[in-house]
Amino acid sequence: MKKISSVFWITLAIVLAAVIYAIAAPGSFEEATANAQAFVSSTFGWYYLIIVTVMVIFCIVLALTPIGQIRLGKPDERPEYSTRTWFAMLFSAGMGIGLVFWGAAEPMLHFASDPPLAEAGSDQALRDSMQYTFFHWGLHAWAIYAVVALALAYFKFRKNEPGLISATLVPLFGERMRGGWGVVVDVLAVFATVVGVATTLGFGAIQINGGLSYLTGIDISFTVQLFIIAVVTVLFMISAWTGLSKGIRYLSNTNMILAVALLVVMLIIGPTLLILNLFTNSLGLYAQNLLEMSFRSAPLDGGNRDWINAWTIFYWAWWISWSPFVGIFIARVSRGRTIREFMAGVLVLPSLVSFLWFAVFGTSAINVQQNGTDLTGLLTEEVLFAVFNEYQFGAILSVIAVLLISTFFITSADSATFVLGMQTTYGSLNPPNTVKLTWGLAQSSVAVILLFSGGLQALQNALIVAALPFSFVMILMMISTYKALNKERKELGLMIKPNVNKTASKKPETESVSK
Repeated sequence: MKKISSVFWITLAIVLAAVIYAIAAPGSFEEATANAQAFVSSTFGWYYLIIVTVMVIFCIVLALTPIGQIRLGKPDERPEYSTRTWFAMLFSAGMGIGLVFWGAAEPMLHFASDPPLAEAGSDQALRDSMQYTFFHWGLHAWAIYAVVALALAYFKFRKNEPGLISATLVPLFGERMRGGWGVVVDVLAVFATVVGVATTLGFGAIQINGGLSYLTGIDISFTVQLFIIAVVTVLFMISAWTGLSKGIRYLSNTNMILAVALLVVMLIIGPTLLILNLFTNSLGLYAQNLLEMSFRSAPLDGGNRDWINAWTIFYWAWWISWSPFVGIFIARVSRGRTIREFMAGVLVLPSLVSFLWFAVFGTSAINVQQNGTDLTGLLTEEVLFAVFNEYQFGAILSVIAVLLISTFFITSADSATFVLGMQTTYGSLNPPNTVKLTWGLAQSSVAVILLFSGGLQALQNALIVAALPFSFVMILMMISTYKALNKERKELGLMIKPNVNKTASKKPETESVSK
């Protein structure tokens, strides 16, 4: 117990209080959090639009300037994982299950029932549907993760600071971050992680239940969802026990194999030419209108403003609330890479894969909708399976999708237990298995209780609200990280310039090496 920090006990008390409130008065809890979410979205929407765009600019500047040569580790360190495994791990933890959940549903909804600008069902709505889906899942989302991950990786592996969110603010606030204020920052990060993962476990169980119902006729019920959570809990705890290098790595590679298989098959049997043309066109529209979409607040149009609150602001707040969890995990697996390599892997590659995924599944869903099968009345978790039903090998694709959801489910929970263990054991890179398993049981228990009490939506609302204070922390993280990086850049420049001729035959200290 000596390794467990006060962050563990404080966060646990807050989570228990929220759960008890949700069980005792689910209606009141959901109403209170929904009102708070509506207030945050309508009052601070402009703020979210600005700050997330600033994060994108921040990441691009670091990658393109000489700072990008600095390595996230000692000068002679090289990446711990191969590029393929590294990408699979960060992608699986980042938004893998979200792509499966929303891959067919979001573009279809933007086209058929909830368009951002044009009339539903029109050609313009079709173009807008893919463009705005790319926007929500592209550079902005991954820049949010990259800000947290970069700060943690730099201060942990380059400066030997503890792997804690609070440690990244030491250059700004000094030793105060090692005391009470640091505990406040870390509690906020751990709370967001616990709530976010518990919510995802609940929704993941619902979606797996939906897939099994489609394939086998099993009822959609709490009992089935309870069984699913129990099975997945055992699996991800086994993975967590085996450690980062075995369990998560193997499962992440399995995720990528299943995802690529599903993507390729759907590309072939779906409307291939339309998919490729729409992908190319949407990529151009995304690049062309990125700045306009980034700052679109529709101050004089109430209808468009409501759409922005419901989609764009929701996503920005959601990614921010998940950034402590995903950022910490990405930082842990990115040791030894240069900042430029890190940004290319975290910012660009996942965005392109996401774009291709939505082009394939979103276009296929829209094609089904245009051909007379109405998908708008289905639950979100049912849309993907309904789309498969309209194409060849639909049953096989549904089985692969359920397996993919399950493996993404396991890796997300597995990664979360590692991150929670790390954050509540003073930043240990190898938290004790007992701590990880404790968090695993806690997450699953919270998910079960919330499913039973009907409080998942309320807790999701609370998560969105929690993103607001953590966004202020992220601003401070950017300032602190840039201050430290710029200082080191100047120091390296002073060290290297006088010895250029003498060291010409040697590799530069910050040389990037691909693995």
